[in-house]
Parts: sequence; structure tokens; C-alpha cells
Amino acid sequence: MPEHYIKISKLVKRFGDLVAVNDVDLAIEKGEIFGLLGPNGAGKTTIINMLLTLLTPTSGKIFINGMDISKNQEKAKQMMGLMTQETVVEADLTARQNLDLFAHLYHIPESQISNRVKEALDEAELQKFADVKAGTFSGGMQRRLGLVRAMIQEPPILVLDEPTTGLDVQNRNTMWGRLRNLNKEGTTILLTTQYLEEADELCDRLAIIDHGKIIALGTPSEIKRIAGSGKVLEIIVKPDDVSHVVSFLKSKFNLIANAKGDRITAALDKSIGTEFTKISAALDREHVEVLSIGAHLPTLDDVFMKLTGTGLRDTSGEMQGGRANIRWRR
Repeated sequence: MPEHYIKISKLVKRFGDLVAVNDVDLAIEKGEIFGLLGPNGAGKTTIINMLLTLLTPTSGKIFINGMDISKNQEKAKQMMGLMTQETVVEADLTARQNLDLFAHLYHIPESQISNRVKEALDEAELQKFADVKAGTFSGGMQRRLGLVRAMIQEPPILVLDEPTTGLDVQNRNTMWGRLRNLNKEGTTILLTTQYLEEADELCDRLAIIDHGKIIALGTPSEIKRIAGSGKVLEIIVKPDDVSHVVSFLKSKFNLIANAKGDRITAALDKSIGTEFTKISAALDREHVEVLSIGAHLPTLDDVFMKLTGTGLRDTSGEMQGGRANIRWRR
């Protein structure tokens, strides 16, 4: 048995002078929901495209169940279903025809296609719309059709590139439920997302990627601890005061703060009540109008800001590893 179901080893992809993926190592276990989290341009989709054999790595290897996919591209493709960020359905074909087309493209035996299509329509709750052109469907209906179409050949691996982009809250929650059910049935899922709550809700483990490098890897709970062992201080001030408050928190309280718009956050390990009083009084003496001050348990949003915001790039020497079960890369 191979050590890992999906193994990515020292993966590099260059486009001219641009290094889109920089020496990435990942190991994904069978039956996991694994997330790649990062900003636009971080390298998430490039990794996905190399896994799907749509791009050739500059260097490095990808293995599925011990198989080198560069030497077995057709077999690798048969093992994976893909749902892209853009909803891609054949608008002039009905839901049934969309599924029938993909069943034939995946060389599903003719004797099985009718039953597979029916099961897919049932799963997507599109039975009543089976013979309606997909171009008339709502965004949520098209997403449901896209998901079952990606699963029509019953692949052991499902690759999702930002699967809920553009969906409203209700349709997003519905999609999450469908993905959980697929995973319970044994499907290994690899997804990329920019939605922090999505990664927290779905993923067994996740990697945060920035500038083509993995900068943190672990379970959502492990990664949240990067933001600090205590609570996270959150202060909202007027935009003109943000840079002053960030500098002031560092000089006066030795707090490393990150700013996003008018929101300032910093890890807070000491007594919350005492610190609130001290910080509020100090900011008042600085003639800073505090619009809101509070604290919450660390979220992936806090980690994301800390790792991929200006704080990381400007002060990379100040943040060290050492968290249990989390691998750090520099």
C-alpha cells in the first residue's frame, strides 16, 4: 500500500520568470476533505491543473495511490472528477443531455448510462427539470448539475476549484451538505477556496498557500492556534487612524497588529478585561476615536490575515513555528 493516497513532491511550476508553484510538498489521505486556501494568484489553481495533467510541472512529481500520473495520464484522469470555479454547463442541452454527454465522454458502459443519469438527477434534485435546457437554470441549479456531472463516472477523487463562488448562503450550505455526503460515501475531496468559513466547515486538513509556497499545514483547529493561544483583540477606528493605532499597539503594548480596512486585530494572551481597560484608556489619551473594541476566539480569518497580509511579508522574522502538528515553510 502506498504511504499516501495523493502525494505531491517538490512540485515547481514556472511561467517564464514567474514561479507560480515553488517546491510544494503535500500528502493527502484517502477519504479526506483537504483544502487549499490562499489569495488570488497564490498558486492554488496551478497545482490543481498539474494534478489534472492539464499542465506539465517544471519539476517535481505527483502520485495517486502510488501511481506516477505523468506516466499514466489517462488512468489518472479517469480517477478524478472536476468541478471548476466557473459554472460550465451546455446551455442548449437539457439536464439529462448534459449528463448523458459526459457519461459517454467518460466511456461509461452503455448499459449503465441510463441508470447513472437517473441517479444523478435524483441527487441534484433536478428530476422535474430533466428535460429543460440547462441555460434556463438558476445559478444554484447549474451548480448542482455541475457537481453530479463531475461525479457521473463515480471517481474516487473529486477536485473542486472554488466550488461555491457566487452562490448565495442557502445554496452554499446545500452544496456543503452534498459534499459531506459524498465524502461519507468514500470520495476523497480536494478543494480550493477563498471562503475561510468553507475551509473551516468542510476540511479535515488544509494548507495555506501564498506566493506559490505552503506556509502552514494542519487541521483547522491547529492552524487557528497560529493566531495565538488566547483571544483575538479587534478594534475598529476611523481609516485615518489605522496606521497610527497599529504602530501604537506595537510600541506601547508589544502587540503585532494586522489591519484590513478599518479593522485592526492582534493576538491577546493576557487578561482580556485588564487589557481592554489599558488599551482603551491609552487610545483615548492618543485622541483616537474607538468605534468598536472587542475580542473573539481565533478564526481562520485571523490566521489568514496574519500569514498572508502585510504583517507576514514585512515582519517574517518575527513569526516562528513550533506549533504542535503544524509544519512551517519559509
